[in-house]
Amino acid sequence: MHETSGGLSPFDLAAMLVVASALLGWFNHHFIKLPHVIGLTVMGAVAAVGLLVANAFIPGVTLDDTVARLLERMNFTDTLLQGMLSFLLFAGALHVDLDRLKADWAPVLLLSTVGVIVSTVIVGLLTWGVGLLLELPIAPIWYFVFGALIAPTDPVAVLGVLKEEHVEESLQASVAGESLFNDGVGIVVFTILLGAAVTGQDFDIGEGARLFVMEAGGGILIGLVAGYMGFRAMRSMDEYGLEVTITLAVVMGGYALCHALHVSGPLAMAVAGLLIGNHGVTYAMSDITRDYVIKFWEVVDELLNSVLFLLIGLEMIALVPGVDESLLMLAAIPVTLFARAAAVTLSTRVVPAARPKAEGAWGVLWWGGLRGGISVALALSLPAGPVRDLVLAATFGAVLFSVLVQRATLGRMIERSKVPHEGEVPAGLE
Repeated sequence: MHETSGGLSPFDLAAMLVVASALLGWFNHHFIKLPHVIGLTVMGAVAAVGLLVANAFIPGVTLDDTVARLLERMNFTDTLLQGMLSFLLFAGALHVDLDRLKADWAPVLLLSTVGVIVSTVIVGLLTWGVGLLLELPIAPIWYFVFGALIAPTDPVAVLGVLKEEHVEESLQASVAGESLFNDGVGIVVFTILLGAAVTGQDFDIGEGARLFVMEAGGGILIGLVAGYMGFRAMRSMDEYGLEVTITLAVVMGGYALCHALHVSGPLAMAVAGLLIGNHGVTYAMSDITRDYVIKFWEVVDELLNSVLFLLIGLEMIALVPGVDESLLMLAAIPVTLFARAAAVTLSTRVVPAARPKAEGAWGVLWWGGLRGGISVALALSLPAGPVRDLVLAATFGAVLFSVLVQRATLGRMIERSKVPHEGEVPAGLE
């Protein structure tokens, strides 16, 4: 097996992450008792900060450099975007009820497209204003790059919450559907804006729209084809081991094909997962096969969730904020919350048909717009330099607030939305 510099192979790095996730998950379950993803993120962040402090005050301690080198070899961006994300999106899409998603297609479509664009623009404009106040040396386009990478809600974070909370099914379908599709849309918008920022060329809206249609449309098409081929193959047999392997082939082969063709792999996996999770489960699987497939992907989802949120915490070691970075980090929290509120409002209230029917929908869609690993991975993919440090600081500010505060209080938000009194107008839909 190929070894990285320092004698550690990719298998060694993966083993270290899985062992660390298991040990810290066990410790959290028995002693800290935080929700699983919050506990792993907190312990990863505490470990990263502790290593930085030890390095600063204890002579000869360089553990932070060792961990930083390991994370650099692992390449968090490639690990998530080219590996973990395909499995996580497919696993999440398997559990989404397509009939309910069709019933609430309008808010899902608007939130995952118009909502992402609105959020990108608002975050870009507001952080540009903050940058002018702080006199930061950043070209305006980079603020909109930050807006694009922080705009989509993270399906990993959102779907994890929905598994634990008794959300009304129609609202659950809306939140899950949006989170499955808006990350793919956000990545496409980010890629287009980043290309303009790196080359220094003026952003061409027409060219950007053309690229968006090609990447998003191509991803959806490949997802349909891959999902249908998997469905047909599974329908022709009743061998649960082989059928689980077919679902893996759909995910890995489909995502690799999207990468080679430069179209949206996340959108492809969301579409393929929806197709197999609904038509495949209903028409192509026996009861035994259905049980094996669903449980297999639940284990994959749980394992990758654990590793991902541990990595988010550990990646704090890549951030040593100065004054400007700290101020931008703090400003990013209210900016992203305001942008999310505006995006949800425009997407669900301007068009009457797009208004969710569930009570308390506005509040849950707003506060439940969690950010996570995708935003961190995109920020870490930026070219090294002062701009990257500033954008990374802003990203970590928004993501950590999202995971540690919004995620921790979303359950109470959902509970408040379930207080139906006869004749009372549901909260959030006045």
